[in-house]
Amino acid sequence: MRILKINDGVSIKRSVDNGTEEQRAIVKGIIEQVRADGDAALAAFTEKFDGISLSNFAVTDDEKREAYEEIDDEILGIIREAAANIRSFHEKQLRPSWMTTDENGTILGQKVTPLDSVGLYVPGGTAAYPSSVLMNVLPAKVAGVKRIVITSPPDKKTGKLPPAVLVAAQEAGAEEIYKVGGAQAIAALAYGTETITPVDKITGPGNIFVALAKREVFGDVDIDMIAGPSEIAILADDTAKPDEVAADLLSQAEHDAFSCSVLVTPSENLAKEVSAEVEKQLALLPRREIAAQSIGNFGAIYVTETMEEAVETVNSLAPEHLEIITENPLELLGTIRHAGAIFLGRFSPEPVGDYFAGPNHVLPTNGTARFSSPLNVEDFQKKSSIIYYSEKALRENGEKISAFARLEGLEAHARAIDIRLKK
Repeated sequence: MRILKINDGVSIKRSVDNGTEEQRAIVKGIIEQVRADGDAALAAFTEKFDGISLSNFAVTDDEKREAYEEIDDEILGIIREAAANIRSFHEKQLRPSWMTTDENGTILGQKVTPLDSVGLYVPGGTAAYPSSVLMNVLPAKVAGVKRIVITSPPDKKTGKLPPAVLVAAQEAGAEEIYKVGGAQAIAALAYGTETITPVDKITGPGNIFVALAKREVFGDVDIDMIAGPSEIAILADDTAKPDEVAADLLSQAEHDAFSCSVLVTPSENLAKEVSAEVEKQLALLPRREIAAQSIGNFGAIYVTETMEEAVETVNSLAPEHLEIITENPLELLGTIRHAGAIFLGRFSPEPVGDYFAGPNHVLPTNGTARFSSPLNVEDFQKKSSIIYYSEKALRENGEKISAFARLEGLEAHARAIDIRLKK
């Protein structure tokens, strides 16, 4: 793994999120065809991309029941415990509506309303991601969303969804599930077909075609974010264990060839030991080809002069995941300005947050943690302002309001106030 001095420059930003011109054209074509042909287009794209011919996209009650029969009891217990942790964490994010009244009888406030419907995209095809189901469905349920729709590509052999995904969906409280993937699923959620009623917001990760489709439909519906390949930055001193740091770097590298794994440290000894350990562990990984590409293209160890310089480096990266593995990690927490999720200490590796602890694992990538946050309950709610002016309040402030309107050259605005002051 490359070891670089900090003055060599540092970045984790990748251009992959925008796709190629060809990919963007393909996505636009898929969306247009789904809007025009509905279910027929979904069937055609499912056969083309997934190799499966489906006449019914909805997951049946029998399939839901069979999922429970197929899943191991121990795994079911783990899913339920993880769901409880995630639900408990997100319940603490709830904010109530509020109103205030002053001596003139003016009432001002904010009304918090859950979205009517949301669609969750779950990656699949050859893999199962029940954690994505829990992390998207549960904050929506806590927010009060009534209709939650899940779409996921079917298995290329069976034409079904993985039992773990179906069980997680039911445990989280989502019953409307469709076997549709790719950009065509995003189009169906945004614009609807004969089978799928459109939603108001789409969340969840996917491949580049899913990401580009979300970008394309934004504005007609809301989206959570354009999620890029995963990334991790580890801020460590010489108290960190090289084998543990290496394992954590590889935990993200195995996601995708475009994933980014970075260690930032003032310790040259740790840098050398971690570099060697990464190569040693990499040779034994089942997904070593993907991880090797990730480490080779986007992995790096940056050596700084001081811990303060290391902290500033991390803030400039604004990573999706940040692990702080130092002698006193809590002392550094206040210095971190930009990170999607912060893991403190050697017993808090990133997978703890991916699956079980409770905070959401849908996080800003590609440096967007500078201005955005993890998926949360407020993403599934909207806010309306409440304004009630009494006659006394309007007479007291009306002339000021009219004057402000005329300052902007909006005479009709001013007259809407004046007409009431004359009575």
